[in-house]
Amino acid sequence: MKIAIIGTAYPMRGAMAQLNGILANYLSKENDVEIFSFKRQYPKLLFPGKTQEDTSNTDIIKPGIRNTQIIDSIDPVNWRKSAKLIAKSNPDLLILRFWIPFFAPAFYSICSYVKKKTGARVLFICDNVIPHEHRPGDRTLIKLIFRVGDYFMIHSKSVEKDLMEFSKGKPHMLSPHPVYNIFGDSVSKQEARSVLRDRYGIDLGSERVLLFFGYVRKYKGLPYLINALSLLKGKLNARLLIVGEFYEDEKPTHDMIKELGLSDRITVISDYIPNEDVRYFFCASDVMVLPYIDATQSGIIQIAYFYDKPVIATDVGGLGEVVADGRTGYVVKPRSAKAVAEAVMKYYETDSEAEFSRNVAEEKKKYSWEEFISNIMKLVNTNANRESAQS
Repeated sequence: MKIAIIGTAYPMRGAMAQLNGILANYLSKENDVEIFSFKRQYPKLLFPGKTQEDTSNTDIIKPGIRNTQIIDSIDPVNWRKSAKLIAKSNPDLLILRFWIPFFAPAFYSICSYVKKKTGARVLFICDNVIPHEHRPGDRTLIKLIFRVGDYFMIHSKSVEKDLMEFSKGKPHMLSPHPVYNIFGDSVSKQEARSVLRDRYGIDLGSERVLLFFGYVRKYKGLPYLINALSLLKGKLNARLLIVGEFYEDEKPTHDMIKELGLSDRITVISDYIPNEDVRYFFCASDVMVLPYIDATQSGIIQIAYFYDKPVIATDVGGLGEVVADGRTGYVVKPRSAKAVAEAVMKYYETDSEAEFSRNVAEEKKKYSWEEFISNIMKLVNTNANRESAQS
């Protein structure tokens, strides 16, 4: 099958670019795959981060997979140019990740043209349907872009529920978010801490270490985790690593840490971490903590699971579908520093790391890329055959 993946990819940075790269690698084993990615993903005025380009040393996309950087997200003239180039490759299937409505006009214009010229079908992999941070016009744009979709893959029941509001009746399949496997093999906790000391000046010694990883945004509930650490003062000696670029003003976070007297207990690395360093933060930690107040699913959990790391997460969106409470971590009430603190305390008091890590190693087998690719093929081929029989 000739497949065109349309959307962000290396050298653009971030989870969606990484996931498109991994997806292309696995699909290319039995299909002819080409990526059509952005030359401008966001205008600088709308981008909250420091840079849109990946600072990692290597491209995760396998050699031989063509990755054409052509799409400009805000230029309608470019959309037609991009669509013509994609149509010229005569794809059977277009695959696009959907996570925010911002890209809907560009994707709608491109997909509509390519479908008309080639008869290609369109598959959306929906990381979100309704975005975490709402903006005026979101629902109108979601309705627009989903009109060109033929099939939909979602990762959680909460996203499935949202999908039914906008594309009821169209074929879809729920297939969990696969693990991230691009950041290198696991290393020992001792080796990981040694690397963090040498590269980042973080000397963790033999401390207990909690990890909060990824972009810092309001919906991720970081203040609840910081307050949880305050509640643990005098009860548990543990360090929190906050690692990730802030997509909001980071001053209130630093002020909060100082006001609560936690400057010696919390280390903040407010930057995007290159691929080659990600594993050291996970392997150096005892447990991953996600105090989210809103979620669909989380790729962060799937990084943790790759490294057999237990997770403490709030019961929002699909997080509770992936974290097995009492087996691979704990699922706690959202918007509650007390609930997070109690889970952290229980984790250490019961010395659960080794047992939970073994359980994670078993649980993550459900989240393979081979299974995800198989499900994509089942969804597309089953419905394509049905459509052929009806025509």
